[in-house]
Amino acid sequence: MTIDLVPGSSGVIDGGVDKKITYFSNKYVLGLTVIAGIGGLLFGYDTGVISGALLYIRDDFEAVNQSSVLQETIVSMALLGAIIGAATGGWINDTHGRKTATLIADVIFALGSFVMAFAPNPYILIFGRLLVGLGVGIASVTAPMYIAEASPSEIRGGLVSTNVLMITGGQFLSYLVNLGFTQVRGTWRWMLGIAAIPAILQFFLMLLLPESPRWLYKNRSSSEAIAMLSKIYDPVRLEDELHQLSVALDEERRNRNSVKYGDVFRIKEIRLAFVAGAGLQAFQQFTGINTVMYYSPTIVQMAGFGSNQLALQLSLIVALMNAAGTVVGIYLIDHVGRRKLALSSLTGVILSLILLAFAFFLESSGHSDMGWVAVLGLVLYISSFAPGMGPVPWTVNSEIYSESYRGICGGMSATVNWVSNLIVAQSFLSIADAVGTGMTFLILAGIAVVAVAFVVVFVPETKGLTFEEVEKLWRERAWGSENGAELLLEDDDA
Repeated sequence: MTIDLVPGSSGVIDGGVDKKITYFSNKYVLGLTVIAGIGGLLFGYDTGVISGALLYIRDDFEAVNQSSVLQETIVSMALLGAIIGAATGGWINDTHGRKTATLIADVIFALGSFVMAFAPNPYILIFGRLLVGLGVGIASVTAPMYIAEASPSEIRGGLVSTNVLMITGGQFLSYLVNLGFTQVRGTWRWMLGIAAIPAILQFFLMLLLPESPRWLYKNRSSSEAIAMLSKIYDPVRLEDELHQLSVALDEERRNRNSVKYGDVFRIKEIRLAFVAGAGLQAFQQFTGINTVMYYSPTIVQMAGFGSNQLALQLSLIVALMNAAGTVVGIYLIDHVGRRKLALSSLTGVILSLILLAFAFFLESSGHSDMGWVAVLGLVLYISSFAPGMGPVPWTVNSEIYSESYRGICGGMSATVNWVSNLIVAQSFLSIADAVGTGMTFLILAGIAVVAVAFVVVFVPETKGLTFEEVEKLWRERAWGSENGAELLLEDDDA
């Protein structure tokens, strides 16, 4: 049986014959997704805006202009904040709920934006970056989780990927803002301060939304959870969803008295899920995505384009390709599947990184006109990365953990993402100075090859599976034969 909207209803999915759930089937769920996805917009805007703002911060503060370490610290301090925010965000989500976590993130992010806008020196600016990082870190855990728990399994991948579209859309918006304020007095202050607006908007919109139905069912009120789920499913499907949820929660309560961080490594099925999820998050960063997004104007200048404004315009193309590629990923992730999409994406990433390395090797050898080849490599990189390795890690991490461990594991895996992000952001320019930009991109290509092997070995297909079916998948991988490692190598493509 497949499902679609009840004719004349307000978005309830109906059990019918020869009907199908689509991305736009339920306007209620789509509305929740877009509002929760503003957290992704904040995430994307912050990672994108600093690359352009840094060009003008260097002009205003001579100390920044003279120190590559200070430049990297301005970028990386937000990542340090995001690590702390992600690490605590899982606990906040499990203890206080997804809605409360989002509200906290919005307040911290808005406060940090105001601090940056009025910073009198680089050190106050760095403190503001720490605050916005805290907000972004909490939001990065919360938004995918909230969306996943309100989504029908058939379209969960596309809806969670909408949060990634908001991230890439935020990056694109940041480049538009950067260009728009290039001739305005106080250029970088406007670029950084205006980010408070979407945070404030989301805060008031979230006050109107309910808590995640699964968190409500487990922690507060099953009647409130049922009321929310009844806006998503027809009575027959609702009964089935509630039955699966009740059975899963009863089983967890029988097996465990309390949730502990150590369980993630002690309990085999949880450990296998965490290895897959955290590994995807690490490889998302170590294959170079935020190297491209943070430093794309700098990379363009290194490729031979000296004008700040021209560098920002070319970076805008990169950001647009990132957003457009994510739209493609929203469609493919529930049709092709997570695993195949990641593998095809990584293949393109490897080829484009080799092209980038080739361009910079030739440029350093005295060949002229290699700047456009480098820009082409950046665009090809984004075109390959955005549909696959952009949304897949966040989607997989929103769906592979059991109810009791979703917050903890989601927070831990997001922390892995941000730690990896920090390492890349803090080291890229220094490594490029030491071994050359071409060799740096070649190193990233080698890491992408390792990522392909990781996905083949450790990541199963979860397309279209309910949360309960995903839990069963990990139990079978952990205990379905005498050799758990052998099960881990099995191909679970749907």
